Amino acid sequence: MMNGFSWGGMWFGWIFWLLLLAVIIWAVVAITNNNNRKQQNYFPREEDALEILKKRYTRVEINKEQFERIKNDLHSRLLIGKKIS
Repeated sequence: MMNGFSWGGMWFGWIFWLLLLAVIIWAVVAITNNNNRKQQNYFPREEDALEILKKRYTRVEINKEQFERIKNDLHSRLLIGKKIS
């Protein structure tokens, strides 16, 4: 005799271990994905010269004449192999 345990009790044990394994796998995947997101934030995309110029103009560090002059200068040059638009 199985001391009160039937075949149903054995299936419960298998289901318990499979669920436990699924939770462990889910936790590992969740932690790994969370770490990948944090690493991406350490290296933000670099701003190009025109974006920096626009920010300086909105913070009133430069006036409109300076903004237009620098913007035209940037448009006339090649900056890192591409034209700024």
